[in-house]
Amino acid sequence: MGELLVIGLGYAGQAVACRAASAGWSVAGTKRQPGPLPPLTGVQVLAFAEAGAAIARASHLLVTAQPGEAGDPVIAAHGPAITAALAAGSLGWIGYVSTTGVYGDRGGDWVDEATPPAPGQPRTRRRLEAEQAWRAMAEGRTALDILRTGGIYGPRNSVFDELRAGTARHVVKPGHLFSRIHRDDIAQACCAAMAAARPPGARVLHLVDDVPVESAVVVKAAAAMLGIAPPPPIAFEQALPKMSEMARSFWSENRRVANAATKAALGIQWLYPSWREGLAAILAEERRDTAL
Repeated sequence: MGELLVIGLGYAGQAVACRAASAGWSVAGTKRQPGPLPPLTGVQVLAFAEAGAAIARASHLLVTAQPGEAGDPVIAAHGPAITAALAAGSLGWIGYVSTTGVYGDRGGDWVDEATPPAPGQPRTRRRLEAEQAWRAMAEGRTALDILRTGGIYGPRNSVFDELRAGTARHVVKPGHLFSRIHRDDIAQACCAAMAAARPPGARVLHLVDDVPVESAVVVKAAAAMLGIAPPPPIAFEQALPKMSEMARSFWSENRRVANAATKAALGIQWLYPSWREGLAAILAEERRDTAL
């Protein structure tokens, strides 16, 4: 096991850090936004601005921070420290968490790990630019995994929470599919990727489960699991005028994302092959916590 630095202890970053620490890695992570974190056993929490020394010590670097209009914030703030670590040969792996949104709209067709990106939104074009910046940073000097994720969900961040809060929307758009991934499968995949010795070079991995599905299917099933009525169905055309700009961007693109090459490369099977198993596990965890 080596020394892992997670830049961005958000929802997914916390899960990766905790899983790695429990497996015996020495783990540190950065936090940029103010506010408390849940207890992260075995994880040293650092301020983002003070990560330079941790980068110098790290053998593995996972970046979950999103790019802004000015580009990738990690390269902007810590590019010299990363370059120095690469020159010293101490940084053996970089993982950059991106999004399957870089593929743009495919009319419901499949994309796989070899499909060329074609982002159709400003935010996904920025993501692709950030991927390219990390490729340039790592080229010839270390192993780089571009980890393109689907919609992330998990405990305290699922359709159950939206249903309970009354914010879930039952939008019906037949044939419009979304790919998802449970938070714990992101952690599993990242830990498998960084544990395997690999020569310098970049590869693309798809962190999505096996079953792309319509949003309405998930909302209805989740409501049934809670024993409540789902929100009234609303046709997409009726819902569109009240959607946020971000929601409109998600609904404007339709694709199915394959993952077979990723699972084969990492030698894993998903803990939650579909949203069904993932939601069932979340509900079971909630009920166990309530019973304690």
